[in-house]
Amino acid sequence: MTDLIPAWIDGALRGVEKLEVHRRGFRHQAVSVFVMRGREVLLQRRALSKYHTPGLWANSCCTHPLWNEAPRACALRRLREELGIDGLDPVPCGRVEYRAEVGGGMVEHEVVDLFLAAATGGMTVVPNPAEVMDIAWVDLQALARDAEQRPERYTPWLRIYLAEHGARIFGDFLGA
Repeated sequence: MTDLIPAWIDGALRGVEKLEVHRRGFRHQAVSVFVMRGREVLLQRRALSKYHTPGLWANSCCTHPLWNEAPRACALRRLREELGIDGLDPVPCGRVEYRAEVGGGMVEHEVVDLFLAAATGGMTVVPNPAEVMDIAWVDLQALARDAEQRPERYTPWLRIYLAEHGARIFGDFLGA
């Protein structure tokens, strides 16, 4: 049984299979989490087996809520499933909408609930190899510069978050 994600079709929110949502470019719900350790953000490099944007660096965790799943519950679930992280307290930091081509004729047209989570001292990260091929803690300002200079290394949504919504998400972290 495939999991359905919330997507707007003809003005109504409906449950649609994830691959179909991306193939048809439907506007749909999403969640993105940024785990912070001081001025550093935890990035994940997407597994090569992902059906779009494989091998690209993305924010700590990004996903789609299941039908009737609250955004925060989704954030906690995917932190655990993708990165093996438990015990964080994701704090909402806004909602954004974007549309981006992600390769292979697929489109992400997302309405995204954004969350920040502070890393804890004893936090362990155990990436799920089906989801994540690598992780890195990166200074936020260095990340923003590198994403501008070498955009091909990063997912479209991470580049959009940094360029268009950085102040909303990170506040003073992106300041000079």
